[in-house]
Amino acid sequence: MNALISNFLVGLALLASIGYAAISLGPKGFRKWLLAACGKALAAAPVFLGLSRLASKLAAAADAKAHGACGGCDSCGVQQPTAQSASSGEIKVPIAKIGRRS
Repeated sequence: MNALISNFLVGLALLASIGYAAISLGPKGFRKWLLAACGKALAAAPVFLGLSRLASKLAAAADAKAHGACGGCDSCGVQQPTAQSASSGEIKVPIAKIGRRS
């Protein structure tokens, strides 16, 4: 019996790692499809399991807009220059703001 449980847990860990690798390295279309499929499968689960919130989160993640490289606001490295920095060619930093390394 212990061997059966042990083999099941090892198989589950391998399946989880393969799934993680497929989601991480695979195309974004596959990721969206997989999230949508998991959301639909969890939505079809019996109500007493309480998986409706997880199903709605997965469905929302499948419909979410793709984020920037860092996964944040989609504006990585693109900042509008301020009027002061745009008008002068150099950056001025007060000496009091420069810290010393110890």
